[in-house]
Amino acid sequence: MPERARLPGVDRRPEQVVCHVDMDCFYAACERLREPQLRGEPVVVGMGYEDGDDHGAVATASYEARAFGVESAMAISEALERLPRRAETDGDADGQDASERDSSEETGYYRPVDMDYYESVSEDVRAILRDSADVVRAVSIDEAYLDVTDRTDWDGVEGFASDLKARIESAVGVVASVGVAPTMSAAKIASDADKPDGLVVVEPGAVREFLAPMDVEAVHNVGPVTARELRETGIETAGDLAESDPDRLADRFGERGREIYRFARGEDAREVTPRDDPKSFSRESAFSEAVADTDPVRERVRTLATAVAGRARRESALYQTIGIKVVTPPYDVHTRARSLSGPVDDPELVEAIATDLLAEFEDARVRKVGVRVSKLSFTDREQASLDGFDDSDERVGQKRGDRSHHPPDHTRDDCQLTLSDF
Repeated sequence: MPERARLPGVDRRPEQVVCHVDMDCFYAACERLREPQLRGEPVVVGMGYEDGDDHGAVATASYEARAFGVESAMAISEALERLPRRAETDGDADGQDASERDSSEETGYYRPVDMDYYESVSEDVRAILRDSADVVRAVSIDEAYLDVTDRTDWDGVEGFASDLKARIESAVGVVASVGVAPTMSAAKIASDADKPDGLVVVEPGAVREFLAPMDVEAVHNVGPVTARELRETGIETAGDLAESDPDRLADRFGERGREIYRFARGEDAREVTPRDDPKSFSRESAFSEAVADTDPVRERVRTLATAVAGRARRESALYQTIGIKVVTPPYDVHTRARSLSGPVDDPELVEAIATDLLAEFEDARVRKVGVRVSKLSFTDREQASLDGFDDSDERVGQKRGDRSHHPPDHTRDDCQLTLSDF
């Protein structure tokens, strides 16, 4: 683990404690979960490198690939010029260890974007985040804000964040960088400040000092175009921006000029809020090793069903679809769901349907199970008749381990797409 950075503050007044959790090279990390032999190797996730394709873009590149100049949003043709695609042999497919290959080869592994699989891994992370904070705002598939004010304080938040990182890595197998600050904008910048595997805590009273030496483009809401215009006026750093005349900034950039001035000074009154009503509730649990005995799997599903139904009741939510997730080795994700004729609140029904759906996997080796309720209603308390089931199961994502070809939608480190449960 790298040495942790901690900036002491002068102001010790109680303030909100915000964590920004950002998964490092998330798509590449997911591919390494599925193919452990890719660990330590240059990995590029994107589209357009397959035979017959003549255009495409990089969705994300591992840090090893970035060493060759490959970056997110780069044309795949340019990426291939900088880092040729490695010719994969049968030995690679059978799991040949990377150390057995010629490390001098300046080639890398290319993989297509598989959003279904990445969302599955992301939901595993989000389950941990929801268990760790009372308020979670997921802003993309690989990052989220947490308000942990009621879970810890400034004296204990570094240990809290360190434990959160360790839990994500241990339970899911991917690495997160975490930034902690009293504001959302500073927490996000802090999570980028010590990547990969970083943890930076910026205490109240130290935000402006933390931001001051950074390039002006690091300030929240300052993009490349605005940064270029600011540099033309002599504003190079966040500290320069914080000392500028806010009226002159407003003349040049409108009200956004005053906003970025406040952000550069560490002034950000926004609170962490969930984006909207959740689309579903789910809970998952992994076994220490793949289990072939149906009894412990069924008991685990019952426990998860009780937990999910309990949460729905606490949130005053009705649900119309009940589903399960079953993960089998190596990392094949299967989901099954059954829809009702209308929304209900019935914990016993959740358990009954979940265990019934599980019967299909009676002879499977199982490494993880999950239960989900979806098609939520937070206003209509009229329950449907239980005689109105739709007996046909929805077979969603038979094997999310199978790669699907979705074009990347890049905004920064990885594609930023809205998550759905399971």
